[in-house]
Amino acid sequence: MTPLQTPAAPAAEHRTTDSAPRADLAAAAKAPASLRLRRSGGLAVRYLLLLAVFALTVGPFLWQLSTSLKGNGERVFGYPPQLLPTHPTLHHYAEVLDTVPVLRYAGNSLLVATGSVLTNCLLGSMAGYALARMRFRGRAVATGIFLATMIIPFESIMVSEFLVARSLHLTNTLLGVMIPGAASGLSVMLMRNAFRRLPAEIEEAAILDGAGEWQRFWRIALPSVRGTIAAVAVFSFVFSWDDFLWPLVSLSDQSKYTLTVGIQYLSGTFTNDQRVIAAGTMMAVVPLLALFFALQRFFFRGVGEGAVKG
Repeated sequence: MTPLQTPAAPAAEHRTTDSAPRADLAAAAKAPASLRLRRSGGLAVRYLLLLAVFALTVGPFLWQLSTSLKGNGERVFGYPPQLLPTHPTLHHYAEVLDTVPVLRYAGNSLLVATGSVLTNCLLGSMAGYALARMRFRGRAVATGIFLATMIIPFESIMVSEFLVARSLHLTNTLLGVMIPGAASGLSVMLMRNAFRRLPAEIEEAAILDGAGEWQRFWRIALPSVRGTIAAVAVFSFVFSWDDFLWPLVSLSDQSKYTLTVGIQYLSGTFTNDQRVIAAGTMMAVVPLLALFFALQRFFFRGVGEGAVKG
């Protein structure tokens, strides 16, 4: 029995050693499948989150657009909600034009927004360059003040701004509407961080060539951050165009109303029809969409250039 059992032990050992590579191969074959499953699950979660964000951000806009195109016989409120108009019409847009002087209000808003864009791009660039590239006493304190203005709510300083504007005889004027937002803290900080990303070697070479501070700013630094300037322009235009509270407080002459204030008078003053009100709000959104689509390439690049860093 012993001679027969002696060669059997290596055979069993051989089978054991062969089963280990087979198990490893099986585990290796299963690993890609599980990895693909985890990746597909993560991708599905990302798409669900994107759909949720899309519904929260774009959903109200699409609802307003649908409401503005509905006919008089179609339901605005009800269950189940009617998402698409059965008989689309532009009648409510014409009614808005006949009810309030939309073109005059849009012209006032365009004037204020254009002034805000110019002042924020110019003053924000100059202040941002000074905070980023120039050395002076109190620079850190000035940077902290600009950062603090970004978190202070406007309602807390609205009364003092109104008193200052009244003392300067700027109430009930479009200039008085524009000045409080002429140089926002966001514009300054975006430009500051964009200028900080510029290589120091370029500035040193310009100094060796005899370029002064203004020449370095105007000819070297400013052309290098055109994307951030576009982002500042978009932000300034949107904030100024959408501003409602300050124009409402500072303006009393209806002929000087901005579009947001003028459209507000559609609700309750001239009509209670939600279709007409929705048409008016859509007319106020169109310029913003046109500006964004025209500058979106520069906008996204500029946000990356001027991202706020510690």
